[in-house]
Amino acid sequence: MSPPPRPWPRRLLPFAQFALTQAAWFACVLGAARGQPGWGIAVAAVVVVLNFLVSDRRRADAALLLLALAIGLAWDTLLLRLEVVVYAAPGPLAGWAPGWILALWALFAVLVRQPMAWLHGRPLLAAALGAVGGPLSYASAVALGAGTLPDRPMALVVLAVGWAAITPVLTEAARALSARATAPG
Repeated sequence: MSPPPRPWPRRLLPFAQFALTQAAWFACVLGAARGQPGWGIAVAAVVVVLNFLVSDRRRADAALLLLALAIGLAWDTLLLRLEVVVYAAPGPLAGWAPGWILALWALFAVLVRQPMAWLHGRPLLAAALGAVGGPLSYASAVALGAGTLPDRPMALVVLAVGWAAITPVLTEAARALSARATAPG
């Protein structure tokens, strides 16, 4: 016998999570562009906390959040040090990814487990989406004034390759963590 369907608000949760993360993305990017990244970080923190409050798998979400932050810190620090990207609002530690960028990684972790669950088990599709969506996100942030891509063509290629690898890693981690959270004890 199949479980009863979730109440209608639960079915809308991925759409609400997507909308909130997009609003927080804008807050982070526009805050950084205006030299006030703290506002975006605060909005992102609220969205992440709200996600935990409604989550049915908090441990999976926490583990995915930590993984995304570690990957994001390494990736965006590398991009910064290689001068692939220059941020308008650098962080307190020169040469390291700023806090508002890490807030964006936290938001991406929120998206990966539920709103993007349709990518779980589809690493090639996740790679293709990452190869397009990653560079598009950075280019959009640059267009809004949150940074620059000194060598734009090269930067877009580097971003596409990197995000083609990162996205399936995170979607498969989300799938594995969710499966582990539902496995019998």
